[in-house]
Amino acid sequence: MNLDYLHTFREVAKWNSFTKAGEMLGYAQSSVTTQIKKLEEEFGVVLFERWGGKIKLTSAGVELLEYANKIVSLIDEAKQSLSEQTELAGSLSIGTIESVAGFYLPPYLQAFKQKY
Repeated sequence: MNLDYLHTFREVAKWNSFTKAGEMLGYAQSSVTTQIKKLEEEFGVVLFERWGGKIKLTSAGVELLEYANKIVSLIDEAKQSLSEQTELAGSLSIGTIESVAGFYLPPYLQAFKQKY
């Protein structure tokens, strides 16, 4: 399943409009409709009741919306957690002789300290 479809589904549910969701996401209305149909096919349920140009979430749509919100939240949490792991942590050990440590290393250590 494409996660973009869940984002689209959430927007359609938010606005109760395929057209408005498309405008907000920068998609054509037909693309939004196609994505929702693909979700409906994947889950084997109807997500929106459609009548006279208006739409409303079905009970299956309400349930999927809860899951979609949780999934998007977990994805955001994972991105945040993993991006924090790219920061350095821990200790740095350097082995060298005294003359190198006293003469060559100080500017490198200062630059390292400022950066990290």
